[in-house]
Amino acid sequence: MTLAVNAPVAPAAAGVDAAQDLRDRIYVAGRWEVGSGAVIESVDPSTGRIFATLHAATTETVDIAVREGLSAARTSGWATMLPHKRAAVLHRIGNAIDAARDRIAALQTLDTGKTLIETRALATSAANTFRYMAAALETMDGALTTPRGPWLTMSTHRPMGVVGAITPWNSPIASDAQKLAPALAAGNAVISKPPVWAPWVTLLLARLCEDAGLPRGVLSVLPGPGRTVGEAIVRHPDVAKVSFTGGTSTGRHLAHVAADKLMPITLELGGKSPTIVFEDADVERALQGVLFGIFSSSGQSCIAGSRVFVHRSIFESFTDELIRRAGRLRLGPGTDPQTAVAPMISVQQRDSVAAMVEAAVAAGARVRLGGAIPDDPRLADGSYYPPTILTGVTNTDEICRREIFGPVAVVLPFDDEADVIDQSNDNDFGLACGIWTEDYRRALRVGDAIDAGTVWVNTYKQFSISTPFTGLRDSGLGTEKGRDAVRQYSDQKSIYLDLTEAPLTWGAPTERTRP
Repeated sequence: MTLAVNAPVAPAAAGVDAAQDLRDRIYVAGRWEVGSGAVIESVDPSTGRIFATLHAATTETVDIAVREGLSAARTSGWATMLPHKRAAVLHRIGNAIDAARDRIAALQTLDTGKTLIETRALATSAANTFRYMAAALETMDGALTTPRGPWLTMSTHRPMGVVGAITPWNSPIASDAQKLAPALAAGNAVISKPPVWAPWVTLLLARLCEDAGLPRGVLSVLPGPGRTVGEAIVRHPDVAKVSFTGGTSTGRHLAHVAADKLMPITLELGGKSPTIVFEDADVERALQGVLFGIFSSSGQSCIAGSRVFVHRSIFESFTDELIRRAGRLRLGPGTDPQTAVAPMISVQQRDSVAAMVEAAVAAGARVRLGGAIPDDPRLADGSYYPPTILTGVTNTDEICRREIFGPVAVVLPFDDEADVIDQSNDNDFGLACGIWTEDYRRALRVGDAIDAGTVWVNTYKQFSISTPFTGLRDSGLGTEKGRDAVRQYSDQKSIYLDLTEAPLTWGAPTERTRP
């Protein structure tokens, strides 16, 4: 089988211009400064060439950003601003993202290797997220609680102060918005740490927020290593909450740090999501859905449908057609509109995926497609890995247990509902699941039995900012998105107003005790 390959296309000029525009500056409490940390080299994954450098933040930078952010939220009036006025700023940020969509997309494709189709969609998603959180904020009421005595009782919410947002490299602008929009809506200052491998879009977002009228100092964007900058944010005594998206081992460590502080933390972590194809599925839709679920984003997605369970009665025919179609997916740079599978974020990530596939083969897996770093000279300098399909494995094999984070699917047969539910749930993760069947009673029955925070039926990887997103087990802790996301970044307070004029009588002298 010969994989269709596109010749590399030069990075979009708009992406290079956007990075140069930011001129090696990080955003510290409203000031654009050269970082005092080590140099970060930003590499175009499609060519392996460095397109920009950036000095990272340090732990000292974190301390400055937290201190000044806390002061700015208070002195600027952001924390006490009327909700509809804060919402107006969020609306302007969303509109600014829309206006800069092509520039954002070009920069993110340059930084991450993703296709322009995907990065444009991510920018649109981010804009919608800011507008949705603005609308949620304007319509989010406090509560007068049911009286249980001679009081007027109410529940109110107030900003936490300074919160941290640590985002991943696989979808920066959308992940940024998912954390920043509700945190800002709640009236907080935010310290954002973008990934070392892809910091530029978050810095561009800071400029858009600044231009949209976000008060100076309320937002900081501090690129740098997680082990120093990220750790400093989570450990800082004045950081009231952190939302983290990333690997499970890191998330577990941060949860321990948060526990020592008694600080709330939201963790969106890894996945090993099952996709289940029943014998009555619409095969055409299922094939398209499975391909999209695992090979879009080059498999670099926590929700990737990497375990494909197919009913034994159609296992061979479905797998053969899946292999045929996956073999036609075009591998190439994200700037080429014909590309389906773009390069991975880095050579290191590509090599990690290749090593996991090689280990699976050594353990007995059969490579049905891909399985090796491309040797085409046109792709030699990029971090490319082809769509890969493995069979001949069992659900207990290592390749079915670990998150690969690359374009690799394992296809396994199952016999009945009980069998596929048991196999799907026999995993440490619990993030997502796809079910393909024409029987919606079955879909609801199986979907309810699967341990996953999100279940798709006859579709996959479709999201709505209005719908909560959560993970079970090693896939995370807490909830993001949804109307209540703003409340996740707020402290709740109860207020009692006495409706009588009678004083409390406890401890008052009585006739019997008077001298």
